[in-house]
Amino acid sequence: MLEQMQHGGIVVVDFGSQYTQLVVRRLRELDIAASLCDPQDCAAALTTLQPRGIVLSGGPESVTDPGAPTIPACVWHSGLPVLAICYGMQAMAQHFGGVVVRAREREFGGAELVVHSRCTLLDGIEDRLDEAGRPVLDIWMSHSDHVLSAPQGFVAVASTATCSVAVFAQEEKRYYGIQFHPEVSHTPCGLRILERFARVICACKPTWTTQRIAEQLIVQIQEQAGHGRVLLALSGGVDSSVAAALIHRAIGERLVCLFVDTGLLRCGDVTFVEQTLARHLGMPVRTVHAAEAFFGALAGLSDPETKRKALGACFIAVFEAHARELEPIDFLAQGTIYPDVIESARAKGKAHVIKSHHNVGGLPEVMALPLLEPLRELFKDEVRAIGLELGLPRDLIMRHPFPGPGLAVRVLGEVQPHAVATLREADAIFLEELTMAGFMEKTSQAFAVYLPVNSVAVMGDARHYGPVIALRAVVTNDFMTATSAALPHEFLERCARRIVNEVKDISRVVYDITSKPPATIEWE
Repeated sequence: MLEQMQHGGIVVVDFGSQYTQLVVRRLRELDIAASLCDPQDCAAALTTLQPRGIVLSGGPESVTDPGAPTIPACVWHSGLPVLAICYGMQAMAQHFGGVVVRAREREFGGAELVVHSRCTLLDGIEDRLDEAGRPVLDIWMSHSDHVLSAPQGFVAVASTATCSVAVFAQEEKRYYGIQFHPEVSHTPCGLRILERFARVICACKPTWTTQRIAEQLIVQIQEQAGHGRVLLALSGGVDSSVAAALIHRAIGERLVCLFVDTGLLRCGDVTFVEQTLARHLGMPVRTVHAAEAFFGALAGLSDPETKRKALGACFIAVFEAHARELEPIDFLAQGTIYPDVIESARAKGKAHVIKSHHNVGGLPEVMALPLLEPLRELFKDEVRAIGLELGLPRDLIMRHPFPGPGLAVRVLGEVQPHAVATLREADAIFLEELTMAGFMEKTSQAFAVYLPVNSVAVMGDARHYGPVIALRAVVTNDFMTATSAALPHEFLERCARRIVNEVKDISRVVYDITSKPPATIEWE
């Protein structure tokens, strides 16, 4: 997808880091075309895309293990600049004769990088100076191995308290290795480092723009769909709505939007979808009420992966059944985006599975309809920008994300109708309070979670033993990393008071302050 726009950009060789696609996203923020490839596909990608530079990603393996992934020879034969991150740096060091060892102290989280020697990649980039006048950068580490000594011909540029060679460089060949992750927001100067590599060292041009992406996607939809009819799985969220707008722009009335009321939606979502989307997209929305089928599919299930896969199978069964009623239908369209793909480990690459998404990892191996997923290689902020470019209303485009499995993954353990109804009430109160306090647009995603535990409370001078609600609100730019929203204590106390008083049986309310990583944004 979008191959024509990726020429002359950066190829990112994926060794399996959960952040690999984020490298691509950061480069695109700079309007630099970037594409992802497996190590075994690297030679073909270099030939096809004619990039100006290569990034070697991090990964979960150790270069000291037998059979660990190695850097393709085509990288060194290309003559292109290379930026090696984390595992990529270790693999580069090993390839050129450096020493890589298991670290005595692993680094996961923030660290201070002290720059000792000048190099093009970091020159003039700093967060502050130390007492000796040396540049210092706040960085994010995630590694168990490290480079003990740089290869011959490479200069050790920077270090941390536990990593003596955290950056090295071979300026003549334009090879750079960095142990930290510049792609995550926890490395404040990370974007400047990637910009230095792409624009200065590789001389890439800014060709990746929202207007061009939208135009290219419309063309590709027309080519893939041909003269066929498309059935879109419309959830009412940002992704499926933008997918609908793109496909409708490409093929017009040959698109049929099908909205499934699973019984697992937020308060007011059915009305919002039927009215708002139909009005702004200018097309009818067909609603299927299928709560009984979805609760039946979830009966007796408590494992998160099992629930997601059961929901995926149920979604597909519903869509295929209604596709037969609407025949001829030639494609099933979904609003799948990049984070869905990476967390399901179904993208090209070696990433470990974090969780399956109902519209990716939960799909049956054999389907009666081929998939049309125009947003599959785009991130949430790119999708929002395209939606605005297509004229969709801002209140729709800026809606908080809602998982495809709905409240089923916010009721921990087995999903019972009464638990979903309780959660829906608590969630509505939390979102209402966020909106009234002006915090809704200051947070990226916010919701309530129903915990499968009971706690003791005192209500009306009597002992009460009831369920617990957890509140979650995060701030993020890309949904690959996130921090908890620093909501005022008084605000959280007001939310807790309302939920306990207004929602039957709830005994206690807690607030989740865990960042991503290590936690995911959703609890399941």
